[in-house]
Amino acid sequence: MSDLRSKIHKPKKQRLKTAMVILALLLLYIWGFSGINFQGLSSNAPTVMKAIGHGFLNPDWSYVYKPGEEDLIGALLETAAIAVVGICVSVIIAFPIGFWAARNVSVFRIISGSGKSVLSFLRTFPDIIMALLFITVVGPNAYAGMLALGVSAVGMLGKLYAEEIEAIDKGPSEALISSGANKLQVLWFAVVPEVLPGFISATLYRFEINMRSAATLGLIGAGGIGAPLLFAIQGRTWDRVGVILIGLVIFVLLIDLASSALRKRVV
Repeated sequence: MSDLRSKIHKPKKQRLKTAMVILALLLLYIWGFSGINFQGLSSNAPTVMKAIGHGFLNPDWSYVYKPGEEDLIGALLETAAIAVVGICVSVIIAFPIGFWAARNVSVFRIISGSGKSVLSFLRTFPDIIMALLFITVVGPNAYAGMLALGVSAVGMLGKLYAEEIEAIDKGPSEALISSGANKLQVLWFAVVPEVLPGFISATLYRFEINMRSAATLGLIGAGGIGAPLLFAIQGRTWDRVGVILIGLVIFVLLIDLASSALRKRVV
């Protein structure tokens, strides 16, 4: 009889918990939207939307390639260069920090804990904040964007590297230790070969993110396609905005497809 009562009361408790969660979410949404001061569309919104639509349907194809001048291909290649150099800097820094933060590699928990704290600290800075900091140091150029992406990605890559190291099979390491190998030999011949595919997959995933971030950072002067896009928007040249966005979408899709294909081959 007591089992029957518990089975009856259990669904009621579950329904009550679900109702409380839904109510809390509704209150959160109401609180969030109540802070938005929506004043409606401006009076010239239809005219602006019509101009934007006309520009997107009639893009400025002459901007795609202009020898000796600023053009779409040059800006996209600069964006790709920022992402590539940035990811190389990130890998160089994140590789040792990943081993530092891995619990199964460190002798004491405090050592790996300090490594994880460093990675958590680095992850608190968004790419755009890091770019603004580097722009004040090296000026508004592609070098600032490269440094920003290189440093800001260390937190994410280091965390993924550390998790990959912590998930390794202990068998090969124990076999090398039993045969008299030292720590460096175990690390190089047992740990690195096992984690390398995961490292490559995480690096390619972060590279995809870098491509999108590199395009965004140009809006604040950190090089790449973002600066021409911002100037085109400010100048109301919607046909140029249209061709830049078309080129950016195609370029990012090609990078994503190539990166996904490489990840599948590696993993």
